[in-house]
Amino acid sequence: MSDTIYNRIAVLRVERGISRRELSEALGVHYQTIGYLERGEYSPSLHLALRIAAFFGVPVEVVFSTEPFQRIGQ
Repeated sequence: MSDTIYNRIAVLRVERGISRRELSEALGVHYQTIGYLERGEYSPSLHLALRIAAFFGVPVEVVFSTEPFQRIGQ
């Protein structure tokens, strides 16, 4: 079993026209943290994952998964 956490942060952020810096400021984290999260180089705490989901107004399962997300259109 892999410890990798997959996410759709970049997709959600781009769909809404939000920069990494804007998202980081809204969440109270360093802007580089958003890049690390998007690239899968850092797994968020449960608290941060819930805050990210709340920011986008979606369930946490829409943003994060232990399985790779299917590509849109497949």
